[in-house]
Amino acid sequence: MENNLVLEGVKFMFLGMGTVFVFLGIMIGAMNIMSSVIHKYFPEPQSNADVAPVANAEQDKKKIVAAITAAIIHHREG
Repeated sequence: MENNLVLEGVKFMFLGMGTVFVFLGIMIGAMNIMSSVIHKYFPEPQSNADVAPVANAEQDKKKIVAAITAAIIHHREG
């Protein structure tokens, strides 16, 4: 009698795990389709980084360093 209960438990386990696997597969496929539709109809705007990438990169690095420094000082002050 217990053998049948264990076998039924294993069957239900695989049924549940299979259902979750199929659901996750469908969800990933739907998300990929939605992503491709969004990128097709709403592309990201092009930046002006192509004009002067070296100058912009240097300015960005200086701004990042200044922001990090300010955050550390603010954190140490409490």
